Amino acid sequence: MKLTFRWYGEKDSIPLQFIREIPNMSGVVTAVYDVPVGEKWSLESVQRLKDLANSAGLEMEVIESIPVHEDIKIGRPTRDRYIENYCENVRTVAKCGVKCVCYNFMPVFDWLRTTMHHPNPDGSDSLAYSYEDFLKVDPNNLHLPGWDESYSADEMQSLLATYRNISHEQLFDNLVYFLERVIPVCEEVGVNMAIHPDDPPWDIFGIPRIISNEADLDRMFAAVPSTHNGLTLCTGSFGAGRGNNIVHMAAKYAAQGRIHFLHMRNVLWTDDKDSFCEVGHCSKDGSLNMAEICKALIDNGFNGYVRPDHGRNIWNEGGKPGYGLYDRALGAAYINGLFEATEFSKK
Repeated sequence: MKLTFRWYGEKDSIPLQFIREIPNMSGVVTAVYDVPVGEKWSLESVQRLKDLANSAGLEMEVIESIPVHEDIKIGRPTRDRYIENYCENVRTVAKCGVKCVCYNFMPVFDWLRTTMHHPNPDGSDSLAYSYEDFLKVDPNNLHLPGWDESYSADEMQSLLATYRNISHEQLFDNLVYFLERVIPVCEEVGVNMAIHPDDPPWDIFGIPRIISNEADLDRMFAAVPSTHNGLTLCTGSFGAGRGNNIVHMAAKYAAQGRIHFLHMRNVLWTDDKDSFCEVGHCSKDGSLNMAEICKALIDNGFNGYVRPDHGRNIWNEGGKPGYGLYDRALGAAYINGLFEATEFSKK
């Protein structure tokens, strides 16, 4: 496997040199963040990110993400222009050596939590979703952690109203329409598309979700069979859905060569509803068996890109919740140990 680390470009509070010092770290996962969604990225902007990473001794082979414009998801007449821009962006990143693009097709929210600072028994805090707190949210007057800066109130309400008139079937058809045009370009330039699952994996505010479980994945792969059409297996996102068997899914899709990118994190189910909090990566800290997931991947031929996903806020570290240095570095060390031990046990 190739161990990677999310890096938010030159404005990230974590220096590339700190990332390089994490044992076995091969590269960064990043994107161009100053171009409006749906518009073209310049070759120079992507090459600059690559040059900065390379100068620190790191690769840049994964982009997370090239965002999908809402008009594509909704199926508006303007989608063809945005899809052509998307194809051009895939060609651009390929010229800079990128081999994998992580993306999502989630309407409006590509993640949702009810708090960014859930207090944990060990003194740390982390992202969490409370079913009871979610019930208190007024969808007509939304103020959500992490999203108040992304949309104005009017923009949010307009998008929600639009998506409430779109069925799961229509959203899926729009995904297939998108992939049927993008995947041939990926085949041409040698880039894998890796869709990220819904986070959390269920409908919210009456709007549909798209990739929540094994059946959703099977349907997508059947519709667009190319293996360039693949998956970001996010253990935490799928793991929040208690009907998802992550060990089984890891084995199945690794064997199919569909897992192009792996986000490893653990979650702890905190009630008998949908509530969960994000915890340390270790199996004993959460509801997922990380060792069994790792074994299922390796036993079935996975050898792709991996990154530690959201970390807790520990040791008084500030910054972006979920994306501090310390706990993600600990997660990377844990991932190293899991993979090394599993690989040695097979010899």
